[in-house]
Amino acid sequence: MSLRLGDTAPNFKAKTSQGEIDFYDYLGDSWGVLFSHPGDYTPVCTTELGRTAALSDEFTKRNVKVLALSVDSVEAHHGWINDINETQHVEVNFPIIADEDRKISEAYDMIHPNASVNATVRSLFIIAPDKTVKLIITYPASTGRNFQEILRVIDSLQLTANYSVATPVDWKEGEDVVVVPAIKTEDIPARFPKGFTEIKPYLRTTPQPNK
Repeated sequence: MSLRLGDTAPNFKAKTSQGEIDFYDYLGDSWGVLFSHPGDYTPVCTTELGRTAALSDEFTKRNVKVLALSVDSVEAHHGWINDINETQHVEVNFPIIADEDRKISEAYDMIHPNASVNATVRSLFIIAPDKTVKLIITYPASTGRNFQEILRVIDSLQLTANYSVATPVDWKEGEDVVVVPAIKTEDIPARFPKGFTEIKPYLRTTPQPNK
């Protein structure tokens, strides 16, 4: 059974490039990004892990902990990390899981037989502090992920978790947001004192409330 949005993310214990971890303990009260890679020493993955390391401060600012995974060994991970640091000019400072028995990959449905019977696709999960799955994105092995989009989605998820708003198409941090339909128009001023614009009775916008 594949995971769906709103499901509880399975907990697991794993060997990683930074020692053994318990996933829930590692996350604590933070948000989490768990993302898989088809294998070590692969070119697209090398650029992705480099980009993740380069964005370390952005993830920290958002209270997000990152965790990568591939089906290779811890020993292979350490050698690969050296290559990532050298070629991408970073210091990888997050754990990479060694999922050699593929139990975690199977629990998170990261292996798609139509793509490969023994390597993970590029799956990415955003997990809230309550350990529920808030976002799932799966890319083919040939396409690298857009980490600016991942940060954008985290901003949206964290905002909409605390306010009765949604984020419109192409929204970015600091832009106007949409008031959810459940709030009556006459109740908006009390909830959103920065003002609002009624474009249609069902489409009301307001400045981002936490800015």
